[in-house]
Amino acid sequence: MNTSSHRPTRIRTIALGAAAGVALAVGVPLAASAHVHVDPGTASAGSTQTLTFAFSHGCDGSPTTALAIDVPEGVANVTPIVQGGWSIARDLGSDGIATRVVFTADTPVEDGLKATVSMDALFAEDAADTDIAFPVTQLCAEGETAWTQIAEEGEDPHDLDSPAPVVAVGAAVAEDEHGHGDAAAETAAADADHDEAAAAAPEADPVARWLAAGGLVAGVAALAVVLLRGRRKA
Repeated sequence: MNTSSHRPTRIRTIALGAAAGVALAVGVPLAASAHVHVDPGTASAGSTQTLTFAFSHGCDGSPTTALAIDVPEGVANVTPIVQGGWSIARDLGSDGIATRVVFTADTPVEDGLKATVSMDALFAEDAADTDIAFPVTQLCAEGETAWTQIAEEGEDPHDLDSPAPVVAVGAAVAEDEHGHGDAAAETAAADADHDEAAAAAPEADPVARWLAAGGLVAGVAALAVVLLRGRRKA
């Protein structure tokens, strides 16, 4: 039986299988990263948190022209942050609070380049212990993608095709009467650090002090000798 004639076919099959495996290994992470992410993904109720929305892809390869972010319930107010390369427009409600923020790129962001936009979000106190999704619409030169899907209970968000960025809101942070979070504790911690630093500082070496004093005395004596000799010569 001649097995040599089967070798090219076998090698070709192995090569195709390896290529498919590499494509799958590369393609899965790329697909998983094709989302609009929010950082940080956590916040405290009753506090303001700076949220940064990031993306590194277009719409099926088409460059991104704008990012429209809807302000969800549980967010009492938002303040978009001005940054180079973007212009900002807001849709305001009857109370003057933005219901939607649109960041438009001065120059379309090419697919494969990372870009970010940011805004300060004030989370309502009654939003504690909830997950708040920010619906985002990515507008491109050709087409758009609505990142608005929200995982149902027990569903893995990573299984969604176009999940919305989500912020997990925790309990409110205790504040003093001036609106500062536990200022007394912060002051006490600072004082403790100062005391520890003082305690850790090395004491002056007594030998060094004696040597310094001896050097001073020797210097004064030498000066006296010089002055005395000068008077004798005179």
